[in-house]
Amino acid sequence: MSDFIFTSESVTEGHPDKICDQISDAVLDALLTEDPESRVACETVVNTGLCLLTGEITSKAKVDYIKLVRNVIKDIGYEGYKAGGFDANSCAVLVALDEQSPDISQGVNEADDVNDDLENNTGAGDQGIMFGYACDETPELMPLPISLAHRLAIQLAKVRHENVLNYLLPDGKTQVSIDYEKGAPVSINTILISTQHNPMIDGITNEDEIRKRIKEDLWTNVVIPATEDLAIKPNINKTRFLVNPTGKFVVGGPQGDAGLTGRKIIVDTYGGYARHGGGAFSGKDPTKVDRSAAYAARYVAKSIVEAKLAKKAEVQLSYAIGVAKPISILVETFDTGVISQGNLTELIKKHFDLRPAAIIKEFDLRNLPKKMGGKFFRKTASYGHFGRRDLELPWENVEEKAAQLAQASKEFL
Repeated sequence: MSDFIFTSESVTEGHPDKICDQISDAVLDALLTEDPESRVACETVVNTGLCLLTGEITSKAKVDYIKLVRNVIKDIGYEGYKAGGFDANSCAVLVALDEQSPDISQGVNEADDVNDDLENNTGAGDQGIMFGYACDETPELMPLPISLAHRLAIQLAKVRHENVLNYLLPDGKTQVSIDYEKGAPVSINTILISTQHNPMIDGITNEDEIRKRIKEDLWTNVVIPATEDLAIKPNINKTRFLVNPTGKFVVGGPQGDAGLTGRKIIVDTYGGYARHGGGAFSGKDPTKVDRSAAYAARYVAKSIVEAKLAKKAEVQLSYAIGVAKPISILVETFDTGVISQGNLTELIKKHFDLRPAAIIKEFDLRNLPKKMGGKFFRKTASYGHFGRRDLELPWENVEEKAAQLAQASKEFL
């Protein structure tokens, strides 16, 4: 199929599931900042007036979880008259955390396939499959639909925080449909933005008038700024633009829907454009390969595309709990590779160490929270973990690795 329309969505940091992701990752940041060896699997649940922390944590760090939770909710914007039934200062915060299972800890602490390799003897924290993807549709080597959906969500939050549109509330979603011809993006077919708002805007209470006002404001203050540097831009006369299709969006956030950590895994990755292994990221320390190996798989895929060995690359890794080396490595280039996939796999095995401890060391995952002032993983918990233009993410820095691959691939050309 070479001509098609592909759609991806994003959500703002005020979406109930994203509140949970940010809280779980804020817990992770706080624990790793004080104790880099912390083992963390933190899940968060939110509902009207309630936030529950649960999961398993083993750490020497001492964290005021209740204060931390309230600060995250406040930073997002759920406070005071804009709280919408979920106020950072008054919501109940319940903490129900246990220690990590000793059976899991045993396999992670010392893998069964490394013998006396003391430096890299960390076994995978669980079994599972992880995918990484990259393509040449955008400068950040991400699919255009998810890249643009994130741009819109980021700009939507920005104009709210800066009071450019002071009637906006924290919850929001974006969705972008892209026209493809011969497998390449050519135009923006549809943009959809659903944003929570006050019931009255500058004295306007009529539902149709409110939606018209929001639509005009969002085109000017969100859509145009978010897309001004793109080669493919929306056209007010051609691009279908939908805003709050139900008519209004006043009740939102945890008052409108319950939220849960790890329920936006497609938003976190490639917008459905590539396959997903099923594991979520937020609230998990780097020994959990759901997170660290997914970062490594993106690193490998992006290196391949950056090296111009393929226009598209998808990398699958699989792991067994307590075993350090991947069980399998698969690369797919969708008939865009300049060398065979077998040769690419050979290059990956030679130039990338994909054992969990090696990944942790390569990206310095245990120490980044402290180096970044106590906030690193929390920043990845909204607007995607890949292709971020606003964050310095080590798995996105592939220039050196790409140069190695380009040089090494010459033996196969």
